[in-house]
Amino acid sequence: MQTITKILTEIVEGAFAACGYESRLGAVSTSDRLDLCQFQCNGAFDGAKLYHKAPFMIAEEVAAKLQENSILEKAEAVRPGFINLTLKDSYLLSYAAQIAADQNAGIPQAEQEETIILDYGGPNVAKPLHIGHLRSAIIGESLKRLARATGRKALGDIHLGDWGLQIGLVIAELEERNPDWKCFADDFCPETDSVPALDTDTLSEVYPFASKKSKEDEAFKKKAQAATYDLQSGRPGYMALWKEIMRVSVDDLKRNYEKLNVYFDLWYGESDAEQYVNTLVELLQDKGLLYESDGAQVVDVAEESDKAPMPPVIIKKSDHSSIYATTDLATLIQRQKDFAPDQIWYIVDKRQSLHFSQVFRCARKAGIVPEQTALEFLGFGTMNGSDGKPYKTRDGGVMRLADLIETVTTAAYDKMSGSGFVSEEDQQEIAEKVGIAAIKFGDLINHRSKDYIFDIDKFLSFEGKTGPYILYTITRIHSILNKAGVNPDAEITMSGVYSDLERELLLTIALTGEVFQHAVEEKAPNYLCENVYQLASVFSKFYHDHHILTESDPEKKNTWLALSMLTRKLLLKHLEVLGIEAVDHM
Repeated sequence: MQTITKILTEIVEGAFAACGYESRLGAVSTSDRLDLCQFQCNGAFDGAKLYHKAPFMIAEEVAAKLQENSILEKAEAVRPGFINLTLKDSYLLSYAAQIAADQNAGIPQAEQEETIILDYGGPNVAKPLHIGHLRSAIIGESLKRLARATGRKALGDIHLGDWGLQIGLVIAELEERNPDWKCFADDFCPETDSVPALDTDTLSEVYPFASKKSKEDEAFKKKAQAATYDLQSGRPGYMALWKEIMRVSVDDLKRNYEKLNVYFDLWYGESDAEQYVNTLVELLQDKGLLYESDGAQVVDVAEESDKAPMPPVIIKKSDHSSIYATTDLATLIQRQKDFAPDQIWYIVDKRQSLHFSQVFRCARKAGIVPEQTALEFLGFGTMNGSDGKPYKTRDGGVMRLADLIETVTTAAYDKMSGSGFVSEEDQQEIAEKVGIAAIKFGDLINHRSKDYIFDIDKFLSFEGKTGPYILYTITRIHSILNKAGVNPDAEITMSGVYSDLERELLLTIALTGEVFQHAVEEKAPNYLCENVYQLASVFSKFYHDHHILTESDPEKKNTWLALSMLTRKLLLKHLEVLGIEAVDHM
């Protein structure tokens, strides 16, 4: 489906051309003053400069031509040169009917096929997820769903940290605690020997212990570095232990991400890119880009236009080990080989901006990806506590993501327990969905680049711009339809427009496609949050002013029920893309 503004723009462009002016002047936008008009065109102002005429004169000519159009209720020139446009109710109804029948709910689809890889998540194995992983997961998931909703092929890659020093630290500590394990013996045989089973509790305790120990014990640090080197060199016993660490870690990660409705298509890690590191080094050498600096192998990426220092990219450290830049560049080689994507989006902490600038420049210089392949760094801000600093536990530690989810779920349960909204048998299940909705909406309502304050009480409110408010609006509509004996997914038919609020709701519905288009162009889910709130808010006003179930006029009643069904459909579509699960009752 075409968006309303695109349809109107083509009409107004034709009117400008018919009046002898350049058609490009006919761009139409939504109006900020619904009391005056629904849409407007400001092209007469630019036309005045081109044609040396007063803008109002141009606007009058074009508005007169637009009066002939069958979908417009009103087209008028307003001083000093605006063209104000209002649609006929009949057209609004027909457009809403198209949205209702459209399998994409009126969301404009990409004009050509595109494959997008989204790199988000980025957890290290062998240690639990913490709240620092929250934003990457939920922003990345919503962007992936947004890309798909707009007709693109999108693949989410978790990009595991599974091949670095953190694994060496765990292996070294496990060896000190369990020197008799066969996997630590030089004669370990993968075909006949086995590794003891591990669990998440063990790994969750071992990693922080080993990390702290390495900062205080130089000998242990060197042992961990040696273990990392031996693992990456393919030592059989260490490889077997690494596979067991991966099994336990990935299972735990999947369980925690599933609670957030976050699902990855690709579970690649740094270890998968390892096979491409030599290819990367050879490519950089062949291009004459790699040179030695203080024992390390580096590539210059500075440009004359840089206003701040741009350090070279380190490809190999002086001890010949790889770093994040090496892995990220090798991963680009892998992604180009496996998927040849049109775009790659990195949803990462905005403080990593310099790192990705270096990586992207190096990739361009080396020709690792084609020039037409877009590489985008979509940095996000931090989730802060009430003190404005990164959110911590009460004792000042970094909170586990599982603990955050449990805390919010418990708070949601307590809030609903005293409300009388939810039956006893459903409280736990609904509390979990409400809690996740509160977390995700509370995050996504902010532009991804901004820091925000995590406020449980505010996020769990059933009023205002919150996830629970959207869920409650959907349950209210479901209740109306249920009492009316209407199937929520039945065919939608509307016969007329009977009030200004109804017209406002129809217009909000009609403009939803524009919002999705804007959100994907800006790669910013917060526009969807704002729009779903606007849709829910306008429906609430409509509901309060229209007694749907007791309306005696059958045409009005059926139209209002149909409008409720369509509103529900679009609310659910927004939540689906935001990765928030709805509930039928509360």
